[in-house]
Amino acid sequence: MAHATTMNEVERYEAPLTPGWGKLMMWIFLCSDAMSFAGLLAAYAAVRMGNPDWPIPASKLDVPLTAFNTFVLICSSVTMVKALSAIRHGNRKGLAGWLLGTITGGAIFLGIQAFEWTHLVVHEGLSIQSSLFGATFFILTGFHGSHVLSGVIYLSCIAIKGVRGGYTNDNNSPVEIAGLYWHFVDLIWILVFTFVYLI
Repeated sequence: MAHATTMNEVERYEAPLTPGWGKLMMWIFLCSDAMSFAGLLAAYAAVRMGNPDWPIPASKLDVPLTAFNTFVLICSSVTMVKALSAIRHGNRKGLAGWLLGTITGGAIFLGIQAFEWTHLVVHEGLSIQSSLFGATFFILTGFHGSHVLSGVIYLSCIAIKGVRGGYTNDNNSPVEIAGLYWHFVDLIWILVFTFVYLI
């Protein structure tokens, strides 16, 4: 009996220092995904440096529009922080509202990206088959865009559960885990934007 009591005390002491399985699995996924993006960016750099005819990005891409799109995605990361803060203070309406803002930011980002892709394909004749620049551009931005779409769906599920009272100030780990994913997506886009649009 005394041994069981001691074990319970140790578990209560260690729990705050030990990440939950959900958070640990998300970190493992993000690390593996980061390596995928690193490989794609390295391949992009190698192809670009080996091609003397590589076009200047500003001559093909709408840099100001994408800079605005980047700003939208960064703002959505701020609203994600606000959503987590809200539920940690027991504010379910705040959680729903800030998550809606995050989802809206992701949807706007995808809409602008779809507009840009349409313009490049229809008016500029750029495609995966047209050139190495087109291939690397669409693969990199498309791979990231699929992550944003997944994040929008993921956060929508979190928001629906939140509206139904699924999270409280003591039970909000899934919101934090979703936030880790969303911040990762935002950080990766800053790298993609810098490599593809600015350098």
